Amino acid sequence: MLKKAIPLILIILASCKGKEASDVQVTPVKRGTFMEELTEQGTIEAVNSITISGPVISYRYSSALKIAKIVDDGKEVEKGDTIMIFDPSEIKKAIIQAEQQLEIALAEYDKLKSTQQSEIEDLQADLELARISQEISKINFETSTYEPEATKQEIKLKLESASIALGRAQEQIENKKVIHKEDLLQKSLTIRQLTSTLADANSSMDKLYVVSPANGIAIKEINWNSDQKWAVGDSPYSGSKIIELPDLSAMRVKVNINEVDVSKVLPGQRVEIRPDAYSDSIFTGKVEMVANLAQNKDYKSKIKIFPVQIRISGQSKTLLPGLTVSCKIIVSEVPDVLYIPLESLFNEQGMNYVYIKSGSGFKRRDVKNGAINTDYAIVTEGLNENDLIALSNPFLKKEEVTDKKTNGNNRTTGSE
Repeated sequence: MLKKAIPLILIILASCKGKEASDVQVTPVKRGTFMEELTEQGTIEAVNSITISGPVISYRYSSALKIAKIVDDGKEVEKGDTIMIFDPSEIKKAIIQAEQQLEIALAEYDKLKSTQQSEIEDLQADLELARISQEISKINFETSTYEPEATKQEIKLKLESASIALGRAQEQIENKKVIHKEDLLQKSLTIRQLTSTLADANSSMDKLYVVSPANGIAIKEINWNSDQKWAVGDSPYSGSKIIELPDLSAMRVKVNINEVDVSKVLPGQRVEIRPDAYSDSIFTGKVEMVANLAQNKDYKSKIKIFPVQIRISGQSKTLLPGLTVSCKIIVSEVPDVLYIPLESLFNEQGMNYVYIKSGSGFKRRDVKNGAINTDYAIVTEGLNENDLIALSNPFLKKEEVTDKKTNGNNRTTGSE
């Protein structure tokens, strides 16, 4: 009876150990070149770009800037295409008003010149009469030799009076000309001011129609008032950045590296770039620049980060400014080492171990590991090339395995 019970007990014990060996996925220990990596998120930007700002117009109309039409974000444009139109209604009113005022001023100027000419002609006629009167008096005086003394004195006084009248007439004309010149100058200044105002208005009107200075893709900037991209109805200041026109032939990625890892990043390191929007596409690049000075991650944080620029090799229409990408920086390449997937490496009480295939089952084996990247870990002790190791704990029940995978507790994050 006891002999019959023993096989039954063994079957029950075997069923309680966990998964069948055949259900456990295994992988061989591999030898090769291990890449130490640093993965960070970044944003694509153009190396060179043209900034299109709000038109710089006369101070008289700068407060009236309002976007009436703007190109769609991300639209491909050609040189000379109209990409922005600002509401011209206020400037049109100013142009009409300036034209009317200028027309009136010009008419007044012509009228003033005509009036002045008439006045001078009248004064010149008076001058001529005074000159004739003086000539008559002079002749009378010259012929008064045989006249009585009293008559001669009277004739002399008339000559003096005529000479004074002639001088006054000449002086009056000169004074009038000075006054006329000043009046014309004042009217001319008014005309020049109105002409300048009209020219400003016309120049400002022309600037309300903004055209693309080059071929490219229009990327709208953020309106700092609304935290949204510039749109119809917004009122930017003159000189506000509104559209960026990037040169897509040369692109780069800007990433922020924390102060703990920045010492690993050097110019010239190879980078694999994977756009979040096109996860099947991989691009290559190189670290171009590592900032010398740290900055706060944001205004609320004390965490320090270092901006790093990565130049993308080649070009692609899918690489547009603003796209988020995952950058895998190859920090170093270690040749001829053993490495295993992180899924196969376990940790308990500070000790790393794996489950190695042994016959029809598995045995736990302690190991020492070196550097770790996002997928693999170097093994320095405990394994040989081509040893088969489990990718999950073979002694857990299926339900526990599922739960472990969900919580991510079966992967180590440390190294020895």
